[in-house]
Amino acid sequence: MERKYFGTDGIRGRVGEGAITPDFVMKLGWAVGRVLGDGNKRRNKVVIGKDTRISGYMFESALEAGLSAAGIDILLLGPMPTPGIAYLTRTLHAQAGIVISASHNPYQDNGIKFFSAHGTKLSDEIEFAIEAEIDKEFSCVDSSKLGKAERIEDAAGRYIEFCKSTVPLGMELKGMKIVLDCAHGATYYVAPCVFDELGADVTTIGTSPNGLNINAGFGSTHPEALQKAVLEQGADIGIALDGDGDRVLMVDNKGELVDGDELLYVIAKSRQSEAQLNGGVVGTVMSNLGLENAFADAGISFKRAKVGDRYVMELLKEDGWHLGGEGSGHIICLDRTTTGDGIVSALQVLYALQQSGESLSDMKAGMKKYPQLLINVRVNGPVDLASSQKIQSAVRDVEAKMGKRGRVLLRPSGTEPLVRVMVEGEDSAEVEQVANHLAQVVEQEYTSG
Repeated sequence: MERKYFGTDGIRGRVGEGAITPDFVMKLGWAVGRVLGDGNKRRNKVVIGKDTRISGYMFESALEAGLSAAGIDILLLGPMPTPGIAYLTRTLHAQAGIVISASHNPYQDNGIKFFSAHGTKLSDEIEFAIEAEIDKEFSCVDSSKLGKAERIEDAAGRYIEFCKSTVPLGMELKGMKIVLDCAHGATYYVAPCVFDELGADVTTIGTSPNGLNINAGFGSTHPEALQKAVLEQGADIGIALDGDGDRVLMVDNKGELVDGDELLYVIAKSRQSEAQLNGGVVGTVMSNLGLENAFADAGISFKRAKVGDRYVMELLKEDGWHLGGEGSGHIICLDRTTTGDGIVSALQVLYALQQSGESLSDMKAGMKKYPQLLINVRVNGPVDLASSQKIQSAVRDVEAKMGKRGRVLLRPSGTEPLVRVMVEGEDSAEVEQVANHLAQVVEQEYTSG
C-alpha cells in the first residue's frame, strides 16, 4: 500500500504548506486518538514533545486540541530531544509519543513523528489506520469524555538521569575539556547538564534558541563553528548534536571532524574488546567502504541496510544485534535505548576513550576512510535505473575496473527529482573521474529532450 501522508519518518514539510498546517495537524491528532482509543475502555494518554522552532507552539496546541476531541489525555513535555520523548513515552506508560520536529532542517520546516508505547517507530499497520481516520469526517466526543492536558514539570530531569545511567556508575569525565554544540535545538538544556554532572569541563555553543535559529550555522550539519571552538580552547573533544538530538558528530583535539561511521567503529571496537558487542554491526548502503574493511580486519560482522534509521533498526532486530548507524551520526545502541540518541551515543564514545586510554584521534585511526564523492543528477520524470541497459552497462564496466578498490551506488532520491551517484575508492582522482562519468551517463539517459 502507498502511504498518503507518512514518509519514512512521520510527516515533514514547510510550515503552512501541504500537511504542515494547524488544521491538518489538529485532524492528525484526532485521528491518532481515534486509532489508539478505539475499543479501549480505560482512558488513554499520549506524550507530546517538541524542538525549539517557533512553529512548535502552534502545532503543540493543534495536536492537543485534536487528541482532546478524541478523548485522549495529553502529557506535555515542552522542548525535549526526540530520544528523550521516546524514553518518557515508555516510562510514563503512554500509548504513544508525538515529536514535533523537522530534525536537522531549518526553522521554516517542521514535522510530526511518532513513537509506540515501547518507544519504537509505529508499525505500518498503525500508520495506515491513522491515514484512514484522517480522511473521515471530524467529530468530537461528549464533553464528559474530553481529554485533559497536563504538563510534566520534571521531564528534563528524568531524561538527564536516564542518559547518565547508560554508562557505568563509576564513570567520570573529570579533567576532560569538552565543547558542546546543541544547534540551538532541543538538547540546549539537557545535554550540558548530562556532561557537566558527569564531571566534564563543558563549554557550550548553540545553546541560545530563539525559535528561528535552530540548526543555523551550528550543530552536526554545520560543524565548522565547533571545529574552530575546539582548537581555540584547546579542548579534548567537541560534540555536535542536531536540532532534535538524535544525531551526533564529534571533533577530535586536532580539530578534525569525526563522522558517524568513525564513531560507530570506535564504539564497536571498544565493545569487542570487552566481549560486549553481541553479534555484528549494521550500517547502510552509504556507509564508507573503509568501515566495512576495518570491521573485516577486526573480525566484526557487518551488514548494510537501506538509508534511514528505520531500515537499520529492522536489520538489527532481525539479527538480534545491538549496534548500528549511519555516517550522518544517527547511531543506535539497542542495549541502551530504543532509538537513535545523540547524547547516549556520545557517552558510549567517551566511555570507549576512557577504557582505552587513547584519544579520539588515535582510536579512529584504525579505520581508513576511503575518498567518497556524491553527485546529485537532476532528472526529468520517473526513474528506473535497473531497466536502463546503458546505465547498468556503465556500472558493470566501472565495477570491473575498480574491483575491491572501490564501490559504486546509484539510487533515486525519495524526496526530490534526483539520482544520487556515489563512488568511493582508494584513489581520489579515480573516484572523481568515475563519479563524473556515471553522472554524465545518467544525465544523458534521463534528461535528453
